[in-house]
Parts: sequence; C-alpha cells; structure tokens
Amino acid sequence: MPNQIVVAGALIVGAKLLVAQRDRPPELAGLWELPGGKVTPGESDAAALTRELDEELGVEVSVGAQLSAEVALSATTILRAFRVTQTGGTLHPRDHRALRWVTADELDALDWVPADRAWLPELTAVLARHDGVDRRSSGGDRRPGTP
Repeated sequence: MPNQIVVAGALIVGAKLLVAQRDRPPELAGLWELPGGKVTPGESDAAALTRELDEELGVEVSVGAQLSAEVALSATTILRAFRVTQTGGTLHPRDHRALRWVTADELDALDWVPADRAWLPELTAVLARHDGVDRRSSGGDRRPGTP
C-alpha cells in the first residue's frame, strides 16, 4: 500500500490544457507535466492540489473528477491527477521553467515526464470533445494566462 500520494491538476480551458515545464530535479528538467505535488499527512488530495497549484502557479482552483488511472511512481508512491477549474489568481510559473497551453493535437509531441504519459489518451479525448469540428486550431496565444 502506498504511503505517499502525489497529486496533479489538469487545468482545461476550452480546448486547451495547461502544461508546466519542470525546472528540477536535473533528470526531469525540461520535461513537461501536469503541475502538482505531494499530499502531506492528514491532508486530502483536493486540499493538497489546491495548495500546490497556488504555490506553484499562483492560482486558486476547485478540484473536480479524478482522471481514470493512478500511476505507481514506486512501490510506496502513487500519482493521481484531477480535473481542476481556475477560480482566482493569475497564472505565472513560480516553480517551473515555463507554462504553455496545448491542444489535443500537440499533446503527444511534448517531451513528458514518464508518469504523466499515462493520462495522454484520456486528456486527448477530453480536449478533442471541447475542440468541436476544427482540430486544426492549434496556434494562438501561448502566454500562460490566455489559452
């Protein structure tokens, strides 16, 4: 049974997902991920994710449904991802190299941290549903606050 839970947030606005580029540790620096962090003892997954996204991104969120797959990071650590909705704050990378809004068509091309790849099929399907008919609109403004 895991004794450490790590949580990550899938912030989706329209047909775009916010991804964060890691700055550390050296073996993961430059890779993309869903932002989040460790759940502390006595803290719920939702409370931890709310705290982590405020600390890392400067945003307030409400935590929604868990993505389908839990990912084992080790024999004692699991990673869970949840849909989140921004309710306040302004996005800026406090703990990451960069932030970027991506479409379903761009997900697979990113250099992801290995654990987060488990959610790509589900995230691709969610983004495609929000994208409607025109899946070619992958351009646009890449500033963190504007998807």
